[in-house]
Amino acid sequence: MNNQKWLSLNFFAFFFTWGVFLPYWTGWLTNEKGLSVSAASVIMGAGMVARSLSTLFFFPLLTRLFSLGRLMQILAIASFAAMALYIPANSYTLLFIITFAFSFIYPNLLPAMESGATVLMQTDRIHYGKSRSYGSLGYTIALLIVGAATAIWQENAILWIMLLGLLFMAITQSLASPVPLQSRPAPRTKKGPSATAELLKSKGFITVLVVSILLQGAHAAYYNYGFIYLQDIGVNSFYIGLILNVAVIFEIVFFVKADTLFEKWSVSSMFLLAGIGSTVRWILIFLFPSVWVFILAQTLHALSFGVAHFAFIRYIFKKLDPLNIPAAQGMYAALGMSLSVALLTFIGGYLYEIAPGYSFLGMAASSFPAVVLVLLTRKRFAY
Repeated sequence: MNNQKWLSLNFFAFFFTWGVFLPYWTGWLTNEKGLSVSAASVIMGAGMVARSLSTLFFFPLLTRLFSLGRLMQILAIASFAAMALYIPANSYTLLFIITFAFSFIYPNLLPAMESGATVLMQTDRIHYGKSRSYGSLGYTIALLIVGAATAIWQENAILWIMLLGLLFMAITQSLASPVPLQSRPAPRTKKGPSATAELLKSKGFITVLVVSILLQGAHAAYYNYGFIYLQDIGVNSFYIGLILNVAVIFEIVFFVKADTLFEKWSVSSMFLLAGIGSTVRWILIFLFPSVWVFILAQTLHALSFGVAHFAFIRYIFKKLDPLNIPAAQGMYAALGMSLSVALLTFIGGYLYEIAPGYSFLGMAASSFPAVVLVLLTRKRFAY
């Protein structure tokens, strides 16, 4: 199996499980374990804290101990083992501990896989977008399978689909990883700064990270309240699943074409496009509470998420030393994909109680400053 196919297969396997855990786990805790929504939310919130701390501090440490290929194998097996602990667990305390432990282990697969992809871009010139599109495809298929399975076997099916997905991922990771990912990291000198310390000294990297945090965090209202919002404007639950998948379909199309479409684009230009697309997306939903406008806004997910993510990957591919890539991915996963979303979820929830549309307008207040920041810094840091 060539490196491009290996990466595509593993992106598919990971994001299939991501498509089960991310949107459905709170519902599984409430329906199958009998927790209240508030109790399940506390558990999932603690899990998000674990995810943030783990990807920020634990993941860079692991990359100094293991090669990326070996690390992904260990994490996949450990994630399956942790998930299996849910089967006998029924008490709130046990569910809390298991969720915290699982969230401390499992999400590290994402920065590990993204780091591996960036290394392969540098060593083998693989097409990132092509392989990443298989991840989006896996996410979409997971949504469809869980929807069909829960209609037949109720929410109990969610756990078993997740276990099967993790088992499949462990099997794919057991295949021989690409040679560049089998190399153990070179030890740093005792006097040399850590990768994280080096990155924190780079004003260019910090600027790009802040832009990414603002743009990815702006999806908080969509991720957490999109389903409820569509219910509030009278959309049938069956159609809500289809509408939410529109965003992923456009994301897939984007990643398939990204390597060629944006080959000559600068990172700052991509961030500007993402920021403008994101701002327009949230303002449209605020101004026009209509299912058709919401569907139209879904097409902008390719810009608000896809282009923003691709721009960050392009930046670290072009600008960073390979030894610093895992730390950069850990910071991005922790701050851009976790903490920013968590913070803006609280703000979005407060605004949603005032008026549903205000929650999305609040997200535009996060994405628009990213546009301003790029305009002010693109020439200074040449990105």
